[in-house]
Amino acid sequence: MFTTDVCWQNIRDCVEMTNFENFYEDLLDLAKKYEKQNIPIKIENDLDNDIIKIFGERITSLARARNGLNDVAELAYTTAEHHPYWNLLYNSSEIASSVLEKWKESLSTDDLSDIDWAIKELNHSLEKIKNKNSTNS
Repeated sequence: MFTTDVCWQNIRDCVEMTNFENFYEDLLDLAKKYEKQNIPIKIENDLDNDIIKIFGERITSLARARNGLNDVAELAYTTAEHHPYWNLLYNSSEIASSVLEKWKESLSTDDLSDIDWAIKELNHSLEKIKNKNSTNS
């Protein structure tokens, strides 16, 4: 056992952990088992928000970006018109999605046209927000 393990155990003994934190600790133990078999696993967490991400050895920066963008797009789709910034988020994510989809290729004329349209929508949404803010000031 390492000194850090002992220190961590002492901290865990003093702090009441949630079920999710217990799950995370169990997951780390499982990951160690596979690391001993030379199967690299990367685990990232945001325990304040109950988020754990697990990445295998073939993960790339592009794949991570596309995966994260899916979460952003989901927020934009589910918020719809119920939030004043939804259209900014939606069109930004659509532009980013088009770019990431063609990251290793060239953007087609249709892609560029779609991006141009989304930029116009962004500008329109931004103007609406500016106008609303100036009338509320």
